[in-house]
Amino acid sequence: MRYIPHSAKDVEAMLKKIGVNNVDDLFSQIPKEARFKGELQLPPPLCESELTELLSEMSASPATKMNSFLGAGIYNHFIPSAVDSLLSRSEFFTAYTPYQPEISQGTLQAIFEFQTVVARILGMHTANASMYDGATALVEAALMARRVTRRSRIVVSAGIHPEYIETLRTYLNALDGNDNALAVAPLDEQTGQSDPQTIDAALDDATACLLIGYPNFFGVAEPLDQLVPLARQKKVCVVTSTLDAFAFGVLKAPGDFGVDIATAEGQSVAVSPSFGGPGLGLFAISDDRKLLRQMPGRLVGRTEDSNKKTGYVLTLATREQHIRREKATSNICTNHGLCALSAVINLCLLGKQGYRQVAISCLSLAEYLKSEIKKLDHFELVHTGPTFNEFAIRCKTTTAGAVQSALEPKGILAGVDLSRFGMGDNLILIAVTELHNRKKIDALVSALGLLQNT
Repeated sequence: MRYIPHSAKDVEAMLKKIGVNNVDDLFSQIPKEARFKGELQLPPPLCESELTELLSEMSASPATKMNSFLGAGIYNHFIPSAVDSLLSRSEFFTAYTPYQPEISQGTLQAIFEFQTVVARILGMHTANASMYDGATALVEAALMARRVTRRSRIVVSAGIHPEYIETLRTYLNALDGNDNALAVAPLDEQTGQSDPQTIDAALDDATACLLIGYPNFFGVAEPLDQLVPLARQKKVCVVTSTLDAFAFGVLKAPGDFGVDIATAEGQSVAVSPSFGGPGLGLFAISDDRKLLRQMPGRLVGRTEDSNKKTGYVLTLATREQHIRREKATSNICTNHGLCALSAVINLCLLGKQGYRQVAISCLSLAEYLKSEIKKLDHFELVHTGPTFNEFAIRCKTTTAGAVQSALEPKGILAGVDLSRFGMGDNLILIAVTELHNRKKIDALVSALGLLQNT
């Protein structure tokens, strides 16, 4: 049985159904002298995530008891058991994709609510559904900007996830025969942010869009208040890419800066890491009809029938399977409805306050870890710019691979070795979530401290 506690109303309803007044009546057959008196000597109550972790530690093999600080686009946030329970309700059953609205109202309504939640999180006017993941959502946004502006050049900040940039190159090579239209603007080495002067110099009259990470791949929050006006002056679309959707619990939403298209990876609010996937692409646009007509994926709308009864339908579906191929804006063919449903259930369970509390917890724990790492002689923070829950550190006297190899036998996955992205062999990207308490963080810091003394 998964840990789904009953509320007081649940208990009252069950007792009423059974026909007793209280729980004590269930034990009336046991003589009073044989009953235990007093309070049981039990530990204090635990929340679901703490209890789940405790049971896992008691039952799992040592190989599964890893203290993981991995991130770089996939994050280990807590997904309540209630999400899985609700996912399997019959209201959401449909054959692959909701072609027949009369038998797919549950799925269509869920997608409609998903769009609403995404639009609010990103601070945008309209959100779609059915993007594969954060990478393809960003690429679809870039291609959409090219169609709308009738320009071809794309300027991408080096703070965008390297794999996202490679995905974009793959698309451009297929469409243009090369990726010459792509220009990568370097980051400021000290702050880890995009330099406004560098970005301004990179933008020209042939540029369709500017792609900015928010926060970027190194976890640093970009100065959108400075970058968006520069793009506006040259009529360039601004597209943001976010790796952890919980970031907007503490950061201003992209829409508050006047961003045209906001994209994000929704895995963090939808599903567990699961060996690297699946992902969930979030995609939203500003209040611009030109963007709306070119938006990929699908858009579910709410309407009323002749009897004034609410109904949900596919209002806009712009892929090849729905319209003439030459008019299609995307060839993405999956619904991704299960991941979207998981995301909207989880976010609704959290609510505004819970969503913000998770984000604040991530931020405060990450700042605590940063402060502790600053005390170590052989490690240092790479960037000075403000971060959310992820940041890069530099190993002064060893390599990232050596650090990982030394800490893994101790049950610690010490972040992502950035040499896999060609960024040097002494850089580690560390991610912190609400599941990292101070005990786990202190264990990492202690291991790093012992390592530098060997």
